[in-house]
Amino acid sequence: MQCDYFDAGVCRSCTLMGTAYQGQLAAKDARCRAALAQTTPPGRLIDWLDPVPSAPSGFRNKAKLVVGATAAAPTLGILDPRGHGVDLRACGLHEPTLYAALPQFAAFVTAAGLTPYDVPARRGELKYLLVTASPTGELMLRIVLRSRDLLDRALEALPRLQAAVPHLAVVSANLHPEHKAVLEGDTELTLSGRASLPMPVNDLVLRLHPRSFFQTNTAIAAALYRQARTWIDETAPASVTDLYCGVGGFALHAAAPGRAVLGVEVSPEAVDSARTTAADQAQTRADLGPVDFVSGDATAYALGHPAAELIVVNPPRRGLDPQLTDWLERTDVGYVVYSSCNVTTLARDLARMPSLRPVRARVFDMFPQSEHLEVMVLLARG
Repeated sequence: MQCDYFDAGVCRSCTLMGTAYQGQLAAKDARCRAALAQTTPPGRLIDWLDPVPSAPSGFRNKAKLVVGATAAAPTLGILDPRGHGVDLRACGLHEPTLYAALPQFAAFVTAAGLTPYDVPARRGELKYLLVTASPTGELMLRIVLRSRDLLDRALEALPRLQAAVPHLAVVSANLHPEHKAVLEGDTELTLSGRASLPMPVNDLVLRLHPRSFFQTNTAIAAALYRQARTWIDETAPASVTDLYCGVGGFALHAAAPGRAVLGVEVSPEAVDSARTTAADQAQTRADLGPVDFVSGDATAYALGHPAAELIVVNPPRRGLDPQLTDWLERTDVGYVVYSSCNVTTLARDLARMPSLRPVRARVFDMFPQSEHLEVMVLLARG
């Protein structure tokens, strides 16, 4: 992939830019094999499937854009070391529908007079534009502001933006008053008539509320879910609990006749999304089997309930809580499907669960041009 920003030294976020893609993929696969080999007893081999490649460009369904400079001439991209905005609107990682809308979003900032937040000076209002693209061609835009002060301006300019980007399905404002290096605050205000973005993945249509988590690469997320479903069906558990279930991708792919599936997620918005998709599925699939979702902390829920026959975990980069690995080790759960975006914490967690041995594994290239990846492992007791 050719990137003028990288060549000019303007953005070096893609640390593997310029490396042949097959070389990137092979190196990621080798790194994961080496990390997990350290957790595997002598004589026990992991069945490694071929890594799943991504399109090397145009794959990102999300844009997390820092807004800098001025409302009259905003930059959409990142901040330089001095805290000043760097415009990356021509970044080749974004999906085409998202990429094509960025000039209109910049024009919206100007039309609404949304003063970008100046990080060094700690003044201004507009911090980020967070954009998500769906395979339907629709977009979701989240406008991250310090306060409500410019909200009326945004609402006044919104119809013009919707006319320019007719596939803009969901628009919200997030209020983030604190001077912190985090993307969003606790308050989300729906500005458009719709509150969720449909996200077709395999044979499901997931629903994304503005604060719901979804994988960055839709095609690779779909491959992850298909692989998990295959492994789950092969082990044929009567019960599955999906901890860190998000909007229900793994849980809903695990649903099958005679199998009870439960998803646990700390975000109430994500649980609402998952329940909506489950209700939609129940109308078309009489043999779906019982599927339910609860809002709560994954570790706290697990410690307070009996183990299912199979557990799915897809934790954040920090990995599993030690209490959760201890619980998995001492219970009689037969299988665990562990999807990880950090092979270092994955290997650490596997070392804490020696009774659950990795039997199959696969790398999914969620983030081409960078060292980041997703790796999924099937663990079996014994």
